[in-house]
Amino acid sequence: MDNYVGKRLDGRYEIQEIIGVGGMSVVYKAYDNVDDRIVAVKILKDEFLTNDDFVRRFKNESKAIALLSHPNIVKVYDVSFGEKLQYIVMEYVDGITLKEYIQKQNAITWNDALFFTTQILRALQHAHDKGIVHRDIKPQNIILLSDGSIKVADFGIARFSRSDTKTLTDTAIGSVHYISPEQAKGEFTDEKADIYSVGVVLYEMLAGKVPFEADNAVSVALMQLQNDAKKLTEINPDIPLGIEQICTHAMQKNPDDRYCSATEMLVDVEEIIKNSDTVFDYSYFVDEEPTKYVIQTQENEHQQEPVYEREDEYEEEEYYDPKHKKKVITAVVIGVVVLIGAIVALVMSITGSFQTSSGTLEDFVGQSYDTLISTNTKYQFVLETEKTADAQPGIVLRQSPEAGTKIIDGSKVTLVVAASMDDIEVPNVYGLTEDKAKKAFEQKKLINYKFTTVASETVEEGKVVYTDPKAGSVVGSDSQITIYISSGPTTAVVETITVPDVIGLKQEGARAFLEKCGFKNISFVTEDSMAPKGVVLSQSPNAGVSAQAEDSIKITISSGVTTTTTVKTFKAALTVRLPEITSESDTLIIELDGKSYSSNKVKLDGSEKTFSIQLDNTGDMEIRVSLKSTGAVQTERIKGDRDQNVNIDFSSFSVTKEPSSTETDDDSGN
Repeated sequence: MDNYVGKRLDGRYEIQEIIGVGGMSVVYKAYDNVDDRIVAVKILKDEFLTNDDFVRRFKNESKAIALLSHPNIVKVYDVSFGEKLQYIVMEYVDGITLKEYIQKQNAITWNDALFFTTQILRALQHAHDKGIVHRDIKPQNIILLSDGSIKVADFGIARFSRSDTKTLTDTAIGSVHYISPEQAKGEFTDEKADIYSVGVVLYEMLAGKVPFEADNAVSVALMQLQNDAKKLTEINPDIPLGIEQICTHAMQKNPDDRYCSATEMLVDVEEIIKNSDTVFDYSYFVDEEPTKYVIQTQENEHQQEPVYEREDEYEEEEYYDPKHKKKVITAVVIGVVVLIGAIVALVMSITGSFQTSSGTLEDFVGQSYDTLISTNTKYQFVLETEKTADAQPGIVLRQSPEAGTKIIDGSKVTLVVAASMDDIEVPNVYGLTEDKAKKAFEQKKLINYKFTTVASETVEEGKVVYTDPKAGSVVGSDSQITIYISSGPTTAVVETITVPDVIGLKQEGARAFLEKCGFKNISFVTEDSMAPKGVVLSQSPNAGVSAQAEDSIKITISSGVTTTTTVKTFKAALTVRLPEITSESDTLIIELDGKSYSSNKVKLDGSEKTFSIQLDNTGDMEIRVSLKSTGAVQTERIKGDRDQNVNIDFSSFSVTKEPSSTETDDDSGN
């Protein structure tokens, strides 16, 4: 593709340098002259603009990250999907990959490994709560910053976990050393596939190598399916047994034997952080004659084509390190299928079962264009204007395709929108002096404008940086326009530090970690707690917040148990079966003895949600589970002195009914 260095995209993003090259895109460092910040711009390669599969994956990445807002996930600021240029504008992250860090350190201390893992799990839980499965968790996609915080990147092959659509190209996606067994077999994947990959990443951090290695990708895929990894304690006896158990639990071949959620795994990780002597009682079904998987060969033309994983297709994560500009990638085969699966897939593809969702195109004529683009995300709207006195400006006059046409979600829809008879296009005055900008506006008969200054690192002082509305916008002759003139570069840069997560660490460890990050004003207060004495209970500011080195950091630590009684904690595994109400969501509230325990946003899709509840009470207690808006509620009595399972079933609950309070109790299963 063309080198965009030195060019400006959409009058806004000034491309400075290439910082990474992947199989389907090139990533550039750029300056955003509107928001005055450095960004990363990922541009789809020209040769893939006509490839529907690559375009779909590229758009999937933007859709996935746009839904996410978490300190441990790379942010997306802007997207553009034109016919000749498609790009994603992301947060610029200055760091190295976790893979590079592992290679430099050979192996990471278990304390640091757990610290990184907690951040990865928090990021994934946030994504999973939004219904997004990453499907390519690996150290190459995890960026390590200088302050010890991490960012999860590259959602290019993410999928929405509740989507019923599937394509043949969805099979065996992901990097072969980290994919779950179900991914290797091309089966359906959900959040537990990410859990498996996190287990592999944790293993690699501690061992300094991946659990399964072979001369080719196919052999590695087979090992993922059939072999058990060497025990971590055999590689390094100093690794606590509890960490080995966590890895083993996360990397179970059967998804049902793994952690149910990232949060559940996080609870165990934090237990080890608090007490490295903690061990867990996991039990698994042992198959004395495990299934043998074979690589299907293409013996006749009717068999399914083997699935290829091109590592260069997915190695997009290298955007933050210029050293990875010239990476030679080879295509490898990881397709692992059985004959029955191939036949089923082939039949489904022939019958159209793998088609993306489609429907009938709505009628947009007469609607407000501004309202449509802010509320309708199913299609890519292409704007065309037509000056007319017969309709209010902004109203849709015509559309193509016409209403009633069968159309696939994500397709382009051209809307012809009414413009005022006196509408004028804002001229491009970027880089002009104030006098020349005045002349350009007066020539267009735009007289209602004003000048203001803005700091700019790239535009010479006294020249135009941008306008609001931006160049090319259509405005009325009396519209107010602001012209921003460069005042030169900023004179002072206030350095900020991301506050690390120190909850669960001992007091001195927390102090050392904060001081290492650069913070100087650290204070501690104690609070009565059942947690071990000196363990951090809370912090202010919270982890992930940006602060200056001189800012006050307040840490609350446990005073320890004040009695001689030894208190043991227990867990209640709460499983909630949600009702199936199309396109509805609600807030799932959990209360213990009348006090709020947690509140989670959930989709009412008939799925099961599992929560791990810590119990510190030796007596009976009441657990109340409810759906805030839907009205479903169920109450159970649980024991605080033992591990137990609690099941709540809302599957039969219907919002179409308007039950009395008694009827509500009956519907909820009480």
